[in-house]
Amino acid sequence: MDLLVVGGSGFLGQEVTRQARLAGDRVVATFHSHALPIAGVDWRALDIRRRDDVAALVDETRPAVVINVAFRQTDWAATADGGMHVAAAAAAVGARLVYVSSDAVFSGAAVRYDETCSPDPTTPYGAAKAAAETAIKGLDPTAIIARTSLIIGDGGSPHEKVVHALASGAKTGALFTDDVRCPVHVTDLASALSELARSSYCGIQHVAGADAVSRYELGVLIARRDGLDETVLPTGRRANTGLPGPVDVRLDCAKTQSRLTTRLRGARTFLAPASG
Repeated sequence: MDLLVVGGSGFLGQEVTRQARLAGDRVVATFHSHALPIAGVDWRALDIRRRDDVAALVDETRPAVVINVAFRQTDWAATADGGMHVAAAAAAVGARLVYVSSDAVFSGAAVRYDETCSPDPTTPYGAAKAAAETAIKGLDPTAIIARTSLIIGDGGSPHEKVVHALASGAKTGALFTDDVRCPVHVTDLASALSELARSSYCGIQHVAGADAVSRYELGVLIARRDGLDETVLPTGRRANTGLPGPVDVRLDCAKTQSRLTTRLRGARTFLAPASG
């Protein structure tokens, strides 16, 4: 398969790119600031805020599939406009599009959200993701829009780094006991995106982990796996901080999971300490 990974140098993008190369796919991947040393990948610099540049790259490479994992939480143009630019370029060459969205499109008022729920964001990032979703549905009704949650790996994710910094005292702050999400392992998510890309499905898919856990519980699980002192992890309640954004958002992935052979493991499973 000829694949274009937009945002290939990011945490999720690297794993999507790595798995695609292992599967024998021809991969073009984009980066914003620097390419990565992944063998066999054709790296291209790209700013997805520049519509003409996106269209030119897609027209030149003519991929069968475009997986867009690029975003910048504080940049509306990159997240909303960029998502639209990639969708328009993919549609122009007839490429299959998989767009990675976020549980940030929801307010948390309903707590549990399945694929039929409409976005009701309360933050600029959530609104940008929701805007991109709307644009993509209008440009290409056959596209996959894959909403996910906190992405965790084997030490390299932002949340894991925060937990290590808090445990060592290098960072101050708190892990909230009331801030609940459904974390997903990066390898599971990348595998699911590849499956969806090769499927005949379209529209909204929910691709998150099976367990709903607080950020504090997630921190404890990471600490136990990595041999850190969990008792020093600072706790707090997000509801007491006045920080914007939803508190409790749980993606119901039952419908999407039933379509996948990839198992979307819960955090209590993929963060369990290795036995022996």
